This record gives sequence, C-alpha cells and structure tokens, in this order.
Amino acid sequence: MHITQLNRECLLHLFSFLDKNSRKNLAKTCHKLLDVFQDPLLWSLLNFHSPVELKKDNFLLGPALKHLSICWYSERVKVCNTEDWMKNNFQKDFCKRHENTVSDFLLDVCNRCPNLLSLTLSGCGHVTDDCILQLLKNCPNLKSLKLENCVRITDHTLKAVTLHGASLQTLHVDFCRNVTQAGLERVREKCPSIMLRAERSANMIPDIKPEKRLMLEKASRKLVQL
Repeated sequence: MHITQLNRECLLHLFSFLDKNSRKNLAKTCHKLLDVFQDPLLWSLLNFHSPVELKKDNFLLGPALKHLSICWYSERVKVCNTEDWMKNNFQKDFCKRHENTVSDFLLDVCNRCPNLLSLTLSGCGHVTDDCILQLLKNCPNLKSLKLENCVRITDHTLKAVTLHGASLQTLHVDFCRNVTQAGLERVREKCPSIMLRAERSANMIPDIKPEKRLMLEKASRKLVQL
C-alpha cells in the first residue's frame, strides 16, 4: 500500500509525528502530500530553537496557531544579551545581522495569528516592549506569556499586561534584568489573578549607561574609603 492511498485523517496523523523539515521534504513528493502539509490543523503548535529557523519555508503561519515557542540556547545568546556598549565590533556585527529577525516574525504573528494562546520566548535579546504590546493587542486570547532572558523587556511590558492582558493567566519574566520590583508590584495589584513569576529579574542590576555606571562606581569607592 502506497502512502498516498491513506485517507487525509491518517496522513495528518502521520505528519504530526514529523519535524518541520521532514514535513516539508515529504510534501515535495506529490501534490496530495503538499495539500496535507498546508492543512491548518497541522500547525497549531510551533517550536523554534534559533532565529535562523524563523526564516525557513518549512512551516505554515496562520489563524490555527495556538502555541508558539522560540527558545534560543547557545553561547551566542550571551553575546546578544550583553549591553551594547560592552560589545566589541565583531559581536556588534554578529548581533546586527539578525537583530530584527525575531521581532519581525512576531509582528507577522500579530497580523496572522489572532487565536494565539501561549507564547514562550527565551534568549531573545532583541525583542522589545513595543513588540510584546502589539502581541497583547492583536492576540486577545493569549493566556500564557513566558519571557526568559529577554533583556530589552522593561516595565513597559508589565504595564501593557495590565492594560491589554485581559485573558492572561500566566506571566513569567525570568532573568529580564530591566524589569523592576515596582513594575511587578503593579501587575500584582492590578491583575491579582495572574500567576506571576520573576526569577532573577527585579533583583538583578539593570542596564545603565557607561557614564552613570562610572559615577556609581566612584561613589561606591568613596564610601569604602570613608
């Protein structure tokens, strides 16, 4: 029995066990399998492990998407999450090459995936408050927002949650060093039903300009001398 003799339900079940590349390669073999590949039912969940994967043409983005995860774990994450003024020219060039990759993809999600229920971002150092704000506005059913080591996220995201996160049930901002205790308290006050977690966030040293950092270091040395 040839695979194309299986009914659509069986083919969808078969495709569901394959990763994105395998699905795409199988879809190239005939029109029937391509049609199955393009079925929205197959694309309610998407997981990505690097920004490069976002540029591949091996998945379908649309209203059927319910759960999205972009988790980037590598030494390069540390480079992108380093304050810009501390990076050398090589590191700056590397970061610039994909600075807008995740943000542009998320804006595409805003426009095409209004039924998104959960979003997890880890190590996405270039994602900004504005990007999360647009997601909250355009995906009103979002129930879970988990941000880890997204260093450009600040209290503006927390404020957006209180204004536009009516459906939100879970919020994680772990290792987001530019989130403050005041911002977290605001969320707890205005949205008490949200399960909020902020491991190693508000107690971390936020990004500050070199000049201000130097002033703080000098003041600290004077205190030690006294």
